[in-house]
Amino acid sequence: MTHEPPRNETPRASAAPAQPFPAAPAAVEEVIDSAPTRAEPQASPSYIWFQVLGQFGVFVAFITPLAISLAIRLSELAPGRDEYLGYITGSGALVVMLTAPLFGVLSDRTRTRIGRRRPFMIAGTVLGVVSLVVMALAPSVLVLGFGWVLAQIGWGQVLQNLQTSMADKLSETQRGKVAGLAGFATQVAPVFGVVIAGSFSGNALLLFLLPGFVGVIFVAMFVLFTREPDTRGARFDERLSPKTLFSKYLYNPRRFPDFSLVWLGRFVFYFGLTLNTTFTAFFFASRLGVEVTEVAPIIATLGLFGIGATTLGAIGGGFLSDKVRRRRVFVLLGAVLFAVGAIVMALASDVPVLYTGSLITSVGIGMFAAVDQALILDVLPEKATNAGRYMGIIGFAVSIPQAVAPFIAPVFLAIGVTAGGGKNYTLLYIIAAAFTLLGGLVVLRIRSVR
Repeated sequence: MTHEPPRNETPRASAAPAQPFPAAPAAVEEVIDSAPTRAEPQASPSYIWFQVLGQFGVFVAFITPLAISLAIRLSELAPGRDEYLGYITGSGALVVMLTAPLFGVLSDRTRTRIGRRRPFMIAGTVLGVVSLVVMALAPSVLVLGFGWVLAQIGWGQVLQNLQTSMADKLSETQRGKVAGLAGFATQVAPVFGVVIAGSFSGNALLLFLLPGFVGVIFVAMFVLFTREPDTRGARFDERLSPKTLFSKYLYNPRRFPDFSLVWLGRFVFYFGLTLNTTFTAFFFASRLGVEVTEVAPIIATLGLFGIGATTLGAIGGGFLSDKVRRRRVFVLLGAVLFAVGAIVMALASDVPVLYTGSLITSVGIGMFAAVDQALILDVLPEKATNAGRYMGIIGFAVSIPQAVAPFIAPVFLAIGVTAGGGKNYTLLYIIAAAFTLLGGLVVLRIRSVR
């Protein structure tokens, strides 16, 4: 870790410079100190809606393969090898874990007429579309995995820069609301994508490219219709050498303790979430006694019912957290609800109970994702100069679980299973619930935000 000085370190005394004017009288100083502070700039309504639509588009293009398309292609290329899905998604997350902070630092330092964030969104969208073609036409599991790595880098960059733009633009009083709206949109997006995928499960190219087309449209709207300052005149104190670049991957947790706690809570929660969601298609196929190719309409139907549940969690939690000026309790409540839903699904013996558990998890993930995003923006260090860097570091809290959990999940799936038997999804979902609950509890230790 970098050896940064503690935040409250007192600078060494030095000779005071000569003052060209006499010091202000005490009475004047008192008037100055009591003057009201200028209100924080507010992002425009158009920016907010293009931001929400942009994130919706990315999730339609990016999460649809994770939700169903990858499972369908994998069942065609390697029937019966469910564990390969974990290896594919884990590999993609591992690459993002290594590259996200690098791209975040480069984004902070980009000098263009159209700003710092939008060039990375444009490049990421192009790479994302290429990745969808690669996955659609993949002749082998290895090529399918390579396509997913490209998707993680491409669409991941678009999403990271959209969220970093929120740190650049949103005032404190807007963060919960916008995170709630974006959280709702990103939870609804996979449902929309699965509906599209379910209609074209027999056509590999359309299965991937139609959701991708939605992503391109909405990201293009954000790039074209929002404004970002010209950064061609930006100046930086230090040159970006390999040594300084590597140092940007690390920071001193003691200097920003609350940021570190948000990071840890997010890491633990998303580890459990990844255990829960990576094998969703195979889990439903196992519990419902159908083939994986038949799961898309079932998940889409359930997802449509889950829209209301996600709305309640994301928008309700986001708006209420702004209203009462509290974040931690809503993050914890989201984690508790998700854990309860996961346990209900793990123990489900019929379709109504399975659907009930899924709807409870929808409320939980909607609330956690929205309010936790607002909490990140509240405690994000050095917003003015290094927002991209720290958003890349917070990305580790998601990318590491996404890289590690899929490799660990097959171990849990194999426990207590006889040769030729099914997978132990019950144990996997219970363990996932425990991690998500722990992630919510960690956040209670934060002190700078209520």
